[in-house]
Amino acid sequence: MSLAVNPTYYLPFLGAMAMMAISPGPANTFAVATGMQRGHRQALLAVAGMNTASLLWFAAAALGLGALMTAYPKVFHWLSMAGAVYVAWLGLKSVWSAIRPEPEPAKDEAAPAPKGGRAAFIDGFSVQLTNPKVLVFFAGVLIPMLDPKLPIPGQLPIYAATTITMDVLAMGAYGLGGAALSARMSEPRFRRGFSFVIGALLIGVAVMILLRG
Repeated sequence: MSLAVNPTYYLPFLGAMAMMAISPGPANTFAVATGMQRGHRQALLAVAGMNTASLLWFAAAALGLGALMTAYPKVFHWLSMAGAVYVAWLGLKSVWSAIRPEPEPAKDEAAPAPKGGRAAFIDGFSVQLTNPKVLVFFAGVLIPMLDPKLPIPGQLPIYAATTITMDVLAMGAYGLGGAALSARMSEPRFRRGFSFVIGALLIGVAVMILLRG
């Protein structure tokens, strides 16, 4: 009975994917920020949005992403740059929320409700869809670790399931870790400091993306 994947290719992929899943990047940073700012439920919805985008990338791979990247490298370069701009925009928004003056709430005024799940899902989807780390993954990790002697349609579902599982676990851990600190977000000084740090991290990620690009 022949296997759908070649262990010689698949086992190195597991190691590379595990390192990419747990390493800091736009997706994991966004998961932490969402967890701290919106709570654990919104963090998990953001994780769902990011992995929905990952599924679209796998669908693109099934339709010939490798050939497209070879034929049109500039398109993927500019997509990576668009991702950097979007991440920088999120960072600037976070920094601005840290430095702008906050109006004093009325004593009987309820705290503002966090953004709903739809916004968290869409934000997560947008971050991952334009995440250059995904481009690096498909170009440098996935495509070279597919066995050309085996049917690609049979390999991709297994690689996709492995990737999504590892990403959900890693992103979820980052998001829930951030949510564990969400109670402190009611403290103005902590909230401002956190927003500034997250914003600076996101801007730093965007700068690294642009320099690498």
